Amino acid sequence: MAKIKVISVTVYFDNAATTKPCPEAVEAVAGAMTRDFGNPSSGHAAGRRAAGALRAAREAVAAVLRCEPGEIVFTSGGTEADNMALRGAAYLQRHKRRHIITSEAEHDAVRKTARDLARQGYEVTFLKPDSTGAVSVDRVLDALREDTGLLSLMLVNNETGAVTDVAAIAAAVKRADPDVIVHSDCVQALLKVPFTPKGLGADLVTVSSHKIHGPKGAGALYIKKGLRLPGLLTGGGQENGVRPGTEPMPAILGFAAAARAGMTTFPDDMKRMVDIKKYLMDNLAREIPGVRFIGESRAPHILSVSLPGYKSEVLMNLLDARGICLSKSSACKKGARSHVLEAMGESAEVIDGAIRVSLSRYSTVEEADILVRELGAASETLRVKIK
Repeated sequence: MAKIKVISVTVYFDNAATTKPCPEAVEAVAGAMTRDFGNPSSGHAAGRRAAGALRAAREAVAAVLRCEPGEIVFTSGGTEADNMALRGAAYLQRHKRRHIITSEAEHDAVRKTARDLARQGYEVTFLKPDSTGAVSVDRVLDALREDTGLLSLMLVNNETGAVTDVAAIAAAVKRADPDVIVHSDCVQALLKVPFTPKGLGADLVTVSSHKIHGPKGAGALYIKKGLRLPGLLTGGGQENGVRPGTEPMPAILGFAAAARAGMTTFPDDMKRMVDIKKYLMDNLAREIPGVRFIGESRAPHILSVSLPGYKSEVLMNLLDARGICLSKSSACKKGARSHVLEAMGESAEVIDGAIRVSLSRYSTVEEADILVRELGAASETLRVKIK
């Protein structure tokens, strides 16, 4: 059998891509796979134990969102939940309201789904974010029409950390037309910025496990009570028929464990990330000539940084060789140029030199010092080579 190469990571600053599972989540996953492995739909004792664990997990995720457990539908992650929200809402409104509003800065799970719906005959308005990276109330209201059936805007942008005032936008839209369904992708907001679906005025909200130190393979869609959203799949009656299929209990229980753990330390975690992010910005500005911070990153954990004139891929490779993990933009882009930064009107030079630094509750000042030192060294190495 071939030996597995162990990669040495000194600093992990790619938490917007995924987070290290917390001990509570790891234990919950292991327990679901070794002790409580029953199918929650089975009627025997093992199945009943699994069903009880599933109820408790739904209650835990609902507690974080401060909603009713019955308003939570578990999914395989944020992408499925976004697809379920957009396709389901579009289907509900298909007879009289075939206009959709979203933005050019959305995650591809929303942006590409909206494009697919456009190919199916829906009309989609893609709003441009402003220079901060957020979408304004006025731009949404200007785009609103009598046949608008769905509005989908993310709360925290996954590339820049810009925060869109979804609550103000939803309130204005609902005042103008209460029949518009409002969806918000809150994958990067959960346990990072305070929010609740009710506070946002949203009918549908997407969240994900692996962004909050839970396992990959689990997410959830909040569906406001009374909204009868159709599912994407047909099959058994799991998740109230909205998401049929045997529930992935290890991932779901790990998600719930991470949610419980994160709730207990959320205010302190948020403050720590805010402090480290400011520390990073101050030190990067002082130590690296020409560094630029993109947009108005109000989220505590995401910082979009550019070294215009450099190539982000080269910077990332140099840092990777030093055991430092970060990303060019979204991990889902797989090397493509950032559509978010293009939508914000940034120059090619700024976009091509952009990297994303993203924190978690496990990030430290010591790691920040290492990043500043090594990014400075990498930029100096490239400067010498360019000359």
